[in-house]
Amino acid sequence: MKLSRYTKRAIAGGIISMFVILLGTFLLGALSGYEAKVLIKNSLAGINTLCNTIVLASATILALLLTVLGLSSGADSKLKADHYKHILQIAQLDTVVFITSLLCFLLFNLPITESENVPSNWFSTVYYISLGITSILSAALIVVVLMLYNTVVNIIKIVGLGMHDHPLAQNDEEKEEQE
Repeated sequence: MKLSRYTKRAIAGGIISMFVILLGTFLLGALSGYEAKVLIKNSLAGINTLCNTIVLASATILALLLTVLGLSSGADSKLKADHYKHILQIAQLDTVVFITSLLCFLLFNLPITESENVPSNWFSTVYYISLGITSILSAALIVVVLMLYNTVVNIIKIVGLGMHDHPLAQNDEEKEEQE
């Protein structure tokens, strides 16, 4: 599926935010296994809250997409197929974010720091993996929100402000060709 310039901008915003989050992580420096175990214990509640928040946000966004579809189809101005493809891309990415966040939420609830069988040198790896996963999930939600923002702005311009020369608005010639 071809990515629109709006989607490419949203992805760029997500990548930039992910690098900012990861930069903060790497500024902490290298950790020993014991330090990582302590940090994992201290950060698990926050990580679980983050995953839970992303699950709730992505589920809400999916529900809001139905409202966007209703508004789009009920508008006097006709919208091009690209508009609906953009909404489909948002729904697909949002579903992936929802499922991934839910799985990570379940994974991070495993009591790994209480296990006696996990070697202490693994905790630094587990810590960095957990930070990487949460930064990717956060960046993915940012991409979804930016894509949704672009869609809302386009609908406001086309439907609310009656902009007929918008790239996603069908002009009279295109309407006649469809009929």
